[in-house]
Amino acid sequence: MADKFQLRIISPDNVFLEGEGEFLEFVSVEGEMGVYAKHIPLTTILEPCVMKIHDGGEVKKAAVLGGFVEILKDKVTVLAEDAQWPGDIDVERAQRAKKRAEDRLNAKQEETDMVRAEAALKRAVARINTVE
Repeated sequence: MADKFQLRIISPDNVFLEGEGEFLEFVSVEGEMGVYAKHIPLTTILEPCVMKIHDGGEVKKAAVLGGFVEILKDKVTVLAEDAQWPGDIDVERAQRAKKRAEDRLNAKQEETDMVRAEAALKRAVARINTVE
């Protein structure tokens, strides 16, 4: 049996998940990361991504749309800007949001807030990839 850690994912609205995990995958501003129990203590900033929670041979996916991760030896806490299970995602809406963001980025108009458009694109892609 693999070592486990306590996992807590909190969004501004609720406690999204409270349980255990054996392995956690996500994308930080530093790149893709994986966490097992007894990981060195670390904090990092989350990119919008598909977070994969491995526990007992099962893998749960969630769209985590930015935030922070605190990793301790036996506990991982995710402070997410927003988190959604695949069943809670409106794929058509996410695809429309992706198209709008791509159109804004491709237009390269001076008044376009490129950082905001890139962030919208990352969130839409995370939602779409969580459902696939």
